[in-house]
Amino acid sequence: MPTRPLDAATPASPPATAALAAQRLPTLTLAIALSLGSAIALGLARFAYALLLPAMKLDLGWSFAQAGAMNTANALGYLLGALAFPRLARRFPAGVLFSVGCAATAALMAGSGLLADTNSLLVLRVVTGVSSAAIFISGGVLAARLASARPGDAGLVLGLYYGGTGWGIVASSVLVPVTLVNGAHGWQFAWFALAAACAAFAAVAIGAARKIERVQATASPAAHAQDPVDAPRWPRFVVALIGYGLFGVGYIGYMTFIVALLRNAGMSAAVVTGFYLLLGVATVVSARLWSTLLDRMRGGQALAVLNGLLAVATLLPALLTQPWVAFVSGVLFGATFLSAVASTTAFVRHNLPASHWAKGISVFTIVFAFGQIVGPMVIGWVSDGAGLARGLVYSALLLAAGAVFAACQKPLAKA
Repeated sequence: MPTRPLDAATPASPPATAALAAQRLPTLTLAIALSLGSAIALGLARFAYALLLPAMKLDLGWSFAQAGAMNTANALGYLLGALAFPRLARRFPAGVLFSVGCAATAALMAGSGLLADTNSLLVLRVVTGVSSAAIFISGGVLAARLASARPGDAGLVLGLYYGGTGWGIVASSVLVPVTLVNGAHGWQFAWFALAAACAAFAAVAIGAARKIERVQATASPAAHAQDPVDAPRWPRFVVALIGYGLFGVGYIGYMTFIVALLRNAGMSAAVVTGFYLLLGVATVVSARLWSTLLDRMRGGQALAVLNGLLAVATLLPALLTQPWVAFVSGVLFGATFLSAVASTTAFVRHNLPASHWAKGISVFTIVFAFGQIVGPMVIGWVSDGAGLARGLVYSALLLAAGAVFAACQKPLAKA
C-alpha cells in the first residue's frame, strides 16, 4: 500500500513536539519563578490583609473606613514607588530593583507583627507599598523582556507572571487561619508567618530575575539601542488609563472587604478560607485562560472584557450571600483580575518600543495606584453608612464604567 508523503499539513512528529516543548520549558519555568515576586508584592503584602482585617478591626476598635485606610496607606506607598521607578530604572537594572524590593518587603512584613499602634501600622503599610511597587513594576519589565524572547508564548508568559499573585493568595489562605491566635493582638503571629513566606518566595524569584537579566544581556546587548527614539505619548491612550484607574478603584474594594462581607453574612471560617483558597487557585490558572486574548488584542479590548467580567463577579456576593454564590464569585474574580493587570503590560508591549516599556508600565501603575488609594477609603465610607453589600455594588459599577472606557481604546501601532 503506498505511503502518503509528508507535507506542511502533517502533524509534527513526537520527537519534534518534544523538542518544541523542551525549548518552551526554560522560558515558562523562569516566568513561574519570577511570578513569586508578584506573589510577594500583591498576594502577601496587599491581599493577605483582607484575612487579617476582621481580627485587627475587632482588636483595635477600627471602623470600616479606618480598616480600609490600611490598604489606602499601602496604595499610597505603591503610588510613591511607581512615581520614583522611572528615575530609579535609569540608574539601576530592573533585576536589582526587583531583588531589593523582595528583600525589603519580607522585612517590612515581619515589622507589621511587632506593632499594634494604628498610626505606626499606617506608616509601615506606606513603606511596604513602596517596596511592593519596586517588585511589581520591575518584575513586569523583566516579564515583558522574557515574553519577547518567545513571541508565540508572550501572552502566556505575562499571564504567568501576574497570575503568580495567586500563589501568595493561596499561601495566605493557608497560613493566616492557622496562625491567628485568640486574645489581644493575636493577629501579629500571622504577620510573622506571611513574612516567612515572603522570604521563601524571594529566594526563588530573585534567582529567576538574575537569570533573565544575564540571558537578556548575552542574547541582545544592543537591543535597546535599536529602538525608535520617539514613542506614543500618554494622551493617546488616556481612555485606557481611565479604564485601568476605575479597575483599580473597583477591584480593591472587593479584595479589601469581601472576607468581612462573608463573615458578616454568617459564613464559617472554613467556608471563608475555602473561598479565599479557591480565589487564589483561580488566579494561578488564569494565565492560560487569557493568553490568546492578550496576544491578539492590541488596543483596550482585553481590559474591557476583563473589567466587565469583574463587575459581574463583584456584584454577585452583594446581591446573594449564599456560600455557593461566593465560590462562583471568587472563581470568576480570581480567574480575571490579575489578567486585567497583565493586559496593560501587553498593551505597552504591543504599542511601545522596548526602551519605553519601563516608562509605559510605570504610567499605568501610577494610575492603578491612584485608584487603589481612593477605593478602600471610599468603599469603606460607603460600607460604614449603607453596609458592605452596598459598597460592593459601587465597586461593580465602577468596574463596568472602566470596561466602557477601555473598549474605546484603539491600538497605537500597526500589527
